[in-house]
Amino acid sequence: MIVFVWLFVGFLLLFYRLGRIKLWEGLLKRTISGMEEATRQRLLSSRSRLQQLQKENSFWLWLERELNYSGLKNRFPCVTVENWLLFHIVTSAALFLIFGVLVLGMPKAALLVLSLWVTEWLILLVCKAKMLRSVNENLLKFLDFLGNYSLTAGEVTGVFGQVSRYVEEPLRSALDDCCYEAQTTGDVGMALLSMAEKIEHPIFKELVRNIEISTRYCADFSILVNASRRSVREYLRMREERRGMLREAIINMLLLCGMSVLVLLAVDKLIEVPVRQILWGTIPGKVALAVVVVIFILFGRQIYRLQG
Repeated sequence: MIVFVWLFVGFLLLFYRLGRIKLWEGLLKRTISGMEEATRQRLLSSRSRLQQLQKENSFWLWLERELNYSGLKNRFPCVTVENWLLFHIVTSAALFLIFGVLVLGMPKAALLVLSLWVTEWLILLVCKAKMLRSVNENLLKFLDFLGNYSLTAGEVTGVFGQVSRYVEEPLRSALDDCCYEAQTTGDVGMALLSMAEKIEHPIFKELVRNIEISTRYCADFSILVNASRRSVREYLRMREERRGMLREAIINMLLLCGMSVLVLLAVDKLIEVPVRQILWGTIPGKVALAVVVVIFILFGRQIYRLQG
């Protein structure tokens, strides 16, 4: 009788455990399927927006563009906006709970998570600047290769597939994806508009949209390629001028920072209270430091805009 009772309790606990595992497994499957459906609906909405030439500003679209412009979508094709957000929410919550409860405390743990977000944002900015510089270096080469072909509306995406091997990322992946999408769907215009959304470059976007319009109303692209080549040369010339202005601004900012440090050292010798104690230990000092940090952030943002 005792053996029978223990066997009954054991099987009961086993079935209960299996039921809980199936419950969590079903919840995980429903979550994954829901995320995939949300991704599919968002992509369909984005393609519909591209077809109707509508501009939309939303958090999801902004994050999708950030992943494309930084090159993460090319390096990790499985990354979507939904699983990207889910990964960050889960890891941030885990880090906050682990360090907040066991090691640092809640305020320092929140500051740690925030600093990780800021660091990741800066890394994305660096990756975007690298991709943008690569497009600048390869765009004129891309137009030169296009000029060697007698482009027509029916073969433009096929030419993109042949030219892609001679250019670097991110243009290579964008051209290959455009060629593959045009061959599988037969919709050349949508393939071109989707390619324009993957590259953060105003001249490239303008070129692709002009090609998309020309596929409907024109058969010869030689005039468009020649005009785009002149536009790219003018853009690169203006970019070099902006870079010269940027170097002068950085030199001026470094001179101001150096003079400020010398002034603070001189003041530290003249007064009895250390300047470090005034800056970090008083409310006016903290406000002054916050203003300096905001100025540097605005300066860095302007540098990023001028670089683009």
